[in-house]
Amino acid sequence: MRLAKPLAALCFAAAFAAHAGDGRIDYDHQEKWQAAHDMSQSPIDIVTHDAIDAQADEPQTLVFTHTRAPMEAVDNGHAVEVETHSTDATIRGRHFTLTQFHFHAASEHTIDGRHYPLEGHYVFKAQDGRLAVVGVMYEVGRPNAQAQAVLDSLAHRQNAPHEVDIDALLPKPRGYYHYLGSLTTPPLTENVEWYVLPAPVTMSQKQMDAFLAHYRHNNRNVQPRNGRPVVHFRG
Repeated sequence: MRLAKPLAALCFAAAFAAHAGDGRIDYDHQEKWQAAHDMSQSPIDIVTHDAIDAQADEPQTLVFTHTRAPMEAVDNGHAVEVETHSTDATIRGRHFTLTQFHFHAASEHTIDGRHYPLEGHYVFKAQDGRLAVVGVMYEVGRPNAQAQAVLDSLAHRQNAPHEVDIDALLPKPRGYYHYLGSLTTPPLTENVEWYVLPAPVTMSQKQMDAFLAHYRHNNRNVQPRNGRPVVHFRG
């Protein structure tokens, strides 16, 4: 998740301190990470029985369009990241555009204390600069052709696909848990809208191992909720 330029000067020192000497994010010393604000940080443990059901008259849906999109998969030094800019989303009645998505192992969010092997973060941006991140859990099961497309692009394999169907990387049930949090990498900027989908998506063990061959520990520790409400939208 990239930093908006107006915040760069404010957060430069904290971001610098959080990186190892080679520029990679130092996940082994997260206690050194500092944020300009620290009461609404992400990720969190989503305790399902504590979540508040959304009111019936609230806009609830997550709608994704133009999901088959050109892509370029890269290892950015701390995550497998896919650059793509064609997918749109209507999130609770507002328009956002996908800027990129990337993966954390193990999952950063937990659901009732449970980690999943992998979590994808789909980073959307509104015209006014507001960020909304859709979190998706991945587990071992049936092979996923679109996960393989990402892996083939990352490996620069001959005849690797140049596009990905993002819809197939998202679960069919579109219920989610919503809360206000932060980026999970320095500078840890707050006021980020989070939409965590609890229904997992599968990929084969071989595909999972290929992702984990890049990163097995690039997940931020769970942060205190500090009284923030978590709202459950059943989809």
